[in-house]
Amino acid sequence: MAKVRNREKLLRKLAALPQKVRDHVGPAIRQGADEIVAMQKRLAPKDSGALARSIQAVRGSYTPENANVRGVGTTGEGDPDLTVHIVAGNAEAWYARLVEFGTAPHENKGKFAGTQHPGTRPQPYFYPPVRALRRRVKSRITRATKKAAKEAASS
Repeated sequence: MAKVRNREKLLRKLAALPQKVRDHVGPAIRQGADEIVAMQKRLAPKDSGALARSIQAVRGSYTPENANVRGVGTTGEGDPDLTVHIVAGNAEAWYARLVEFGTAPHENKGKFAGTQHPGTRPQPYFYPPVRALRRRVKSRITRATKKAAKEAASS
């Protein structure tokens, strides 16, 4: 999972925002997360479709159901209006990170013990959309914050 620097400080500041600002910023955050998720689903390999179905934007608090879940955000408590976790992987699509980063050649264990696996090439679908849309989402949130601050100051 990606780490958020100064998370506690950020949460304190967000809690102090007037409700009007929260009403403007929340939809901007959700819209940005939905855009990222849509692009990730388009880029995800579609062998069975389970990986694309596992990609979701979770609002509020989130704890991954297993260690293979990839995500942008943090685990733990979050403000339901201003926190969105974008995650990929679940019990069915446990291989989410293996697809994103690929695997190195290795010797198999279990049923096919002793045989060589050639490895797999990375098929990035998760982080490229995050990087591609980061500036747009950040600008949208900034505009919403400024607009709400102006409205709050004028009323």
